[in-house]
Amino acid sequence: MASTQMWMSVTVILYLIMVVGIGIYFSNKNNDAGDFYLGGRKLGPFVTAMSAEASDMSSYLLLGVPGLAYLTGNGEAFWTVVGLGIGTYINWVLVAMRLRNYTETTNSITLPEFFSKRFGDERKILTAIAAIVIIIFFIPYTASGFSACGKLFNSLFGFDYTTAMIVSALVIVLYTTLGGFLAASTSDFIQGIVMSCALLMIVIFSVVMAGGLGEVIENCRALPGFFSLTATHNPETEGANPFGFIAIVSTLAWGLGYFGMPHILIRFMAIEDDNKLKLSRRIATIWVFIAMGVAMFVGFSGMVLSKKGMIPSLEDSETVIIKLSYFFASYGVLAALLGGLVIAGILAATMSTADSQMLVAASGFSQNFLRDVFKVKMNQRTEMLIARLTVVTIALIAMFFARNPNSSVFRIVSFAWAGFGAAFGPVVLMALFWKRANKWGALAGMVCGGAMVFIWKFLVRPMGGGWDIYELLPAFIVALVAIVVVSLITPAPEQKVLDGYEEYQKAIS
Repeated sequence: MASTQMWMSVTVILYLIMVVGIGIYFSNKNNDAGDFYLGGRKLGPFVTAMSAEASDMSSYLLLGVPGLAYLTGNGEAFWTVVGLGIGTYINWVLVAMRLRNYTETTNSITLPEFFSKRFGDERKILTAIAAIVIIIFFIPYTASGFSACGKLFNSLFGFDYTTAMIVSALVIVLYTTLGGFLAASTSDFIQGIVMSCALLMIVIFSVVMAGGLGEVIENCRALPGFFSLTATHNPETEGANPFGFIAIVSTLAWGLGYFGMPHILIRFMAIEDDNKLKLSRRIATIWVFIAMGVAMFVGFSGMVLSKKGMIPSLEDSETVIIKLSYFFASYGVLAALLGGLVIAGILAATMSTADSQMLVAASGFSQNFLRDVFKVKMNQRTEMLIARLTVVTIALIAMFFARNPNSSVFRIVSFAWAGFGAAFGPVVLMALFWKRANKWGALAGMVCGGAMVFIWKFLVRPMGGGWDIYELLPAFIVALVAIVVVSLITPAPEQKVLDGYEEYQKAIS
């Protein structure tokens, strides 16, 4: 066992050295905050696609989704995958090229800055509110990633959870503060490949060990509700719970979140050539469907192996891929090295999201609060120093929130996803598609959408029944209505704002 852990650790250590090396390589390529936060708009199509989706997937791809499939079966996990896959595709089709051109037209390097410039908000109210929303929702989101790292090393190697979480976070902070956006995007591209290899390897192994695909499917069908699209398996009663129309629509609503995810939208803003977005879209969409489908099968096969006694029954279902990798690694040195690649894949899933989140949160403070709202004058050197210090500060706060090892990665991510989707998604869509939308409508949409996430989550949804709807859906609708109504009852945008919209329309035509 000690030998297995040692060889797995070798792969993980090599992986960590690689990502830090990427940060060092790009450390001298950041001349100003624009480079640090947006990479000078130099991303190619492959890096854009894979870094966008790797930063999107986070730890719920390798921990949350397999854990959900292991515990409750096909129902909720399937509709989540469908919603996210459709959302990915539509986001690339509707938003990517338009946002890339509009942010270049307005010379915006962050999403909050774009909101104020798009709507003619000279007082930077939209910038300030958007920056607050980013910090509020990204801290727990980043904390969920740090928590996933702590769970990983605690479950696999028996390391102290808190120590493992802090060390993992420090590695992410190191390469992010050194290399900025280019380092994060390049490492995300590589991490996406590592995640893919890890998923394919572990699902093939687990299906073979379970007796083949037919055996996995037969065992899953034997459990009430496990393979149903309109029910979920209840492991406590060994029965089935209904998963009806409202639950399906609610779960599909995950796809709406893409329109408001700052760490994904910033990839659209950074692409070098918008003519290559079609290639990026194809790569991203195919990867999402395949990766999440494979992640579900990891949960299914893990459940079968658990029933057969080949891996222990899990108190925490989100550790299923960790247990499977350890089982795989027990078959010799080569298997242990490859098992370490699976662990590196889990780290990749976490790091690829956490680095982007910290950069976006840091830009919200240093660029949007200090420079735009409070008009703090900084030279390039000071600007870069504050940018890096802000990343460190955000990380420290996230570490504090991640100190509880019992938090659910999937549930934390779902709440933060709803927050961004509702607060920013409708504003982004109206900014790109409706000329009449004004700053008051955008402000109303942002505030109402963000507030409704909290109201629905903690006051309405607990009522159950027909009210048990994922908070993103009602909050998204409320935000859209607020933007339209408030924009129509307040004065139309100023002429320079309308002229800017026309300039953007010419750029995309």
